[in-house]
Amino acid sequence: VSKQMLEQVLRELQPLCTAEQHFIENFFQLSHDAADLEVLEVKPLPFSSFSFFHLRVEPPTTQLLSQIFSCLEPELRGFLDVCNKVHPFGCLQVLVTLSDSIFEMWRSSSALPSSFLNTVLGNTLLLAKSSFNKCIGTLCKEIEEAKMPSKMKGGILPSVSRFEEFVNFSEVVFRTAQRRGELDKAHLRLVNSVFSNINSLPSANLKVNTDMVMMENFHHIHCFLCQKQLHCLEGKKREAKQRYSEHMEKYVIKNLGQPLEKLNHFFEGVKVRVAQGVKEEEVSFQLAYSKQELRKVIEKYPGKEVKKALESLYRKIHKYLSPEEKLLPVVWQAMEQRFIHQYQEFEDLIQRCYAGSGIAMDFTLEDLLSYFSSISLSN
Repeated sequence: VSKQMLEQVLRELQPLCTAEQHFIENFFQLSHDAADLEVLEVKPLPFSSFSFFHLRVEPPTTQLLSQIFSCLEPELRGFLDVCNKVHPFGCLQVLVTLSDSIFEMWRSSSALPSSFLNTVLGNTLLLAKSSFNKCIGTLCKEIEEAKMPSKMKGGILPSVSRFEEFVNFSEVVFRTAQRRGELDKAHLRLVNSVFSNINSLPSANLKVNTDMVMMENFHHIHCFLCQKQLHCLEGKKREAKQRYSEHMEKYVIKNLGQPLEKLNHFFEGVKVRVAQGVKEEEVSFQLAYSKQELRKVIEKYPGKEVKKALESLYRKIHKYLSPEEKLLPVVWQAMEQRFIHQYQEFEDLIQRCYAGSGIAMDFTLEDLLSYFSSISLSN
């Protein structure tokens, strides 16, 4: 309703001002080039202790129109203020309606509107842009300071949802807009605020796995930006994809050690010794990494127990990942690939550092593949 009323007001302004301008010029026999009738307005400008003067020469027609319509600009400002308050993002509608109407008015007019009306509309447009920028500034602060609800176990953060809400609304409002430079700048400011909010998660001392939450939210932003196809945010879309991949890898690595935790710890120690200069064939002579110690650790991980541990891990991941993002199959596949890589690394270290010992893990690579496959199929 406010959009239609604003359009109507703007449509009626030009013919009203133009008609008054023609009357004044005809009645007082004035013309645009009547330099001898021009009014000299002298305004003091306070610069230091010196007195400077700004000279602005106004055509007599413009000055008369300014006096006749002296209440027009204040009334128009007041009306825009009311329009802004109709909706939390009402300033978007005001900015689009005002800029498009002015553009259309100038384009369709055979003669340019009077300098008086140009000035009034120009000042009003500056006011609309200022209101829009204030709104975006407030929203950026709200997004950056948004807290994750205390009972929230994961899923999409309030800051991401707020950003989506704004983008969806703004794209509807600006759908037919002839210019969208202001909106593109706003989108970039807002998405930077969202990234800042997500990046602050690790310092928030949350009980949830922050890599999981960050992975899900960057994935969500990437999918959302792919759907919206906003050219101004192409760079942020690529960044979101990269961040999503990074945090998924961290999440997988962090959870990977759980099914084979002691085995993983043992071989990490072996790698450290080799890196420190201990010859591979001499590692088994280190007391903590002897063949006997390796057998003890391997005995803790029979195939059946490993499968149970993987099933438990799957249930844990399933519990905390939000179903909306549908990341469970992706994460589980990444977990499988990383787990197989880890298994092959263990096998390689046994061959190199414990050659001829006959030591081997209780499960094979084929066993591992069947564990992962059966868990996926049964869920």
